[in-house]
Amino acid sequence: MIKARFLVLLFAVFLFTPSLFAQDNAAGSAAAPGCGAPDTTFEVKTGKSHPPAQPETGKALLYFIQDDSDFATRPRPTTRMGIDGKWVGATHSSSYFYFSVDPGVHHVCASWQGMEIDQVTAAAHFTAEARGVYYFEAKNTYSASGSKGIRLNPLDSDEGQLLVSQFSFSTSHPKK
Repeated sequence: MIKARFLVLLFAVFLFTPSLFAQDNAAGSAAAPGCGAPDTTFEVKTGKSHPPAQPETGKALLYFIQDDSDFATRPRPTTRMGIDGKWVGATHSSSYFYFSVDPGVHHVCASWQGMEIDQVTAAAHFTAEARGVYYFEAKNTYSASGSKGIRLNPLDSDEGQLLVSQFSFSTSHPKK
């Protein structure tokens, strides 16, 4: 009796395993919860630093900062920034942008675009409060040995303000 149950269980595992692997492969190509469509690309322009912004009434303000200080090669990546499943903009080469968000839980994502190396993505979540100001740093790395990566880190407001004062302001729009 135990052998029969074992054989049925074993058969069920082999029967459903291919579909489980297919789902894993599909999920492996899916983006993190904060990311937008994988085929979206941005045109980015950077300029002088922008004066600090204040949150709109009833909203929070979110700064996305791309830090390429540990990126030891050229070209530097354009990094798309997403929130809650939609791309909201992009940065390039140690720059930043900001935008308003509603209070509540949000999922954020940073992802390289247009690099001829493997796609690199990072994700995080946070809870925004009305009138709050939040800073996230996309820390891009690429070493001479070929090690690459991106970390998406929440920053202390003092560190965020310091980086914003040192980096360029980015404006971006999706390419058609």
